[in-house]
Amino acid sequence: MKSKLNYLIKTSLARKLKSKWFKIANILLAIIIIGVVNIDSIINTFGGDFDKKQKIYIVDNTKETYDVFKTEMLKLTGSKTEEDMKYEIILYDKDKEVEEYLKDNRKDLVIEINSSEENTIDYKLISKEYIALLDSQYLQTALYNTKVNIAILKSNIDAELLTSIYDKAKIERIILDKDKSSKEENMEVIITTVFPIVILPVFMLIIYLIQMVGAEINDEKTTRGMEIIISSVSPTTHLFSKIIAGNLFVIMQAVLLFLYSFIGMKIRSLVGGDAITNGVMGYVGGVIDSLNGSTFMSKLVYLLPLTVILLLLTFIIYSLLAGILASMTTNNEDFQQLQTPMIITLLLGYYLAMLAGTFKGSILIRIISYIPCISAILAPSLLVMSEIGIIDVIISIILAFGFIFVLIKYGLRIYKVGILNYSSSKLWKKMFKAIKKG
Repeated sequence: MKSKLNYLIKTSLARKLKSKWFKIANILLAIIIIGVVNIDSIINTFGGDFDKKQKIYIVDNTKETYDVFKTEMLKLTGSKTEEDMKYEIILYDKDKEVEEYLKDNRKDLVIEINSSEENTIDYKLISKEYIALLDSQYLQTALYNTKVNIAILKSNIDAELLTSIYDKAKIERIILDKDKSSKEENMEVIITTVFPIVILPVFMLIIYLIQMVGAEINDEKTTRGMEIIISSVSPTTHLFSKIIAGNLFVIMQAVLLFLYSFIGMKIRSLVGGDAITNGVMGYVGGVIDSLNGSTFMSKLVYLLPLTVILLLLTFIIYSLLAGILASMTTNNEDFQQLQTPMIITLLLGYYLAMLAGTFKGSILIRIISYIPCISAILAPSLLVMSEIGIIDVIISIILAFGFIFVLIKYGLRIYKVGILNYSSSKLWKKMFKAIKKG
């Protein structure tokens, strides 16, 4: 039996790996992933100005506003120096014709600053085209703060008082629950934004696995090749070969996706695309800083292995369901209808994981995290937010094992009947009849 099982696994894997679709799809995936990681360098290669700083020319008719405005822009953008800032702020010669200049420099901006008796300062914001929303928000805030600063300075306020006004408010954070930490207060926001991004590839791989197992079984039934196969091996061996081959293939595909991402980042480090790198690394750095000192890092010791176990069990569950349901269908259209409940269940788990932070203290969300088909997606995010504990995850793993046992025990009965069934009439009746007969 082992030799036949191994042969079927190798044959199934070889068919998938040698197919033109697999090669073309992975070439496209590699190009897309590497291209997305290096998008700014690609834009620059074709004449783009991705890394070009936004130039802001200041016509300072007040003779006292330019430096204050530049300081405010540095604060707003979080830049330590002018070199780090995405904007280049230049003191402009007011004798030049602004309209003439902007004709040839359509992305540049000119701000004319004038004194005003009523408003202290008035501004003219001049551009050839529309201003991006983020740029507009920065400019409006910086101009408002500049106006306030100039007004305060003209009011002859004492220097020490002025310093105290601009000092950051000192806030002592007190949480009455001793089990809670201020460092973990924003973890829910981080987890609900980071986890969906991490989960998305898993979500896509499960869908891919479902369709792949179902399509292969349907193909063998449609071509009547199933009759020849089943005459040589048992339905149990045939089903297990599809499950093992499908899961091995999906794991290989996941490794390839990581490899493409690694190659993209390696190319990026060699080419030197700073614009996105700084943004991404800045965000990642902020996330890491937020998590450092919290219990998240210590949780990784058991979070990663538990998540991997749950993921592998979930892959097995969905491939078993796909194989069992596909055995009762006679064409891909029927299987597409049967796989809809599985896709809906997956979507439910994905959205619940994304909104996990809004279900604090909910017993219902804790119970849902035990459900085998979605526990791998939902349980890790709840564990990080301390909504469930290790015991709950272990319960999820035990229930997943139990569900696999039930699927194998009763699903094989359906598979044995359905694998050589070529009639689509009374489908559900046949399935329940097969379960009862055993």
